[in-house]
Amino acid sequence: MSAMSALIAEFEQEAATTRRVLERVPADKLAWKPHDKSMSLGKLAQHVATAPAFLSDWAVQDVVKFSPGGPPDPTNTADILAAHDAGATKTKSNLQAIGDANLGKMWEITGPDGTTMMKMPKAALLRTLVMNHTYHHRGQLSVYLRLLNVSVPSIYGPSADEQPPR
Repeated sequence: MSAMSALIAEFEQEAATTRRVLERVPADKLAWKPHDKSMSLGKLAQHVATAPAFLSDWAVQDVVKFSPGGPPDPTNTADILAAHDAGATKTKSNLQAIGDANLGKMWEITGPDGTTMMKMPKAALLRTLVMNHTYHHRGQLSVYLRLLNVSVPSIYGPSADEQPPR
């Protein structure tokens, strides 16, 4: 199995897990925050849903110019799930387009003034930002759900809400 095939297989498995978490996001709590410095539940869920496609779009390119901003705040859970599903399709397409041959190719992001903000091989970009960054925020999202007393789905084994029968 090629390196990219393995990465795509991992992404597909993780995207299914991410979708299970996103399905639990209560639409009536999208503005809720656990702390003033935290993202709202809706903003965090939207970030988890859209980050892989947005960041894998970066990896298709060799140089990206950073521009601040992000997707609009979601108004319902269905929009979050639709963004996730479209993003998962886009991410797999981007990964296939990059392929094994380009994993070692350097990637760079520059600031508005042209200075280099980050530079790394595309393999590192994919692993660090597209994959690990998403897992990190998905973990945050599961904590938000717990704090809201929403049933947390299985992520890497049973959750306290989804114990296997004994």
